[in-house]
Amino acid sequence: MRLFSVRLFALCFLAAAAISGPSGTVQAADITVVLDQARLVKLPDRVATIVVGNPVIADAAVQSGGWMVITGKGYGLTNIVALDRSGAVLMEKSIEVQAPQDVVVVYRGVERDTYSCTPECSRRLTLGDGNAFFELVAGQITARNGLAAGSVQSR
Repeated sequence: MRLFSVRLFALCFLAAAAISGPSGTVQAADITVVLDQARLVKLPDRVATIVVGNPVIADAAVQSGGWMVITGKGYGLTNIVALDRSGAVLMEKSIEVQAPQDVVVVYRGVERDTYSCTPECSRRLTLGDGNAFFELVAGQITARNGLAAGSVQSR
């Protein structure tokens, strides 16, 4: 058991060293976005291609006027690269998707439920919530959206 603890400590130390800068501090992402929200970023001139390192974490859509919309899809850190027509790198930035700050998280054992509390607390569909809570909230959102679109028949 002691050997396992030593190995776990060493692994954590190496992981921290890998994401830290030369001074030993963790490097901040170039672009931060909140999960399920969007952020506008100005692109350099002559961009022809945008590549997102991990589209499960963030997505990017190019807009007219040289703007890009980055949407937070999942927690974590990824990167984005903008290339010109010849393949030259015009921009490379890191993107970090963070949790929203207006939430209250309730733990019941290992199960997690998330509530948005602005100004009153209501259930919130959040990655990492317990399956039962997540499915309940997702079902309610789907039913509500169906009613709004007129695709669900009233009883």
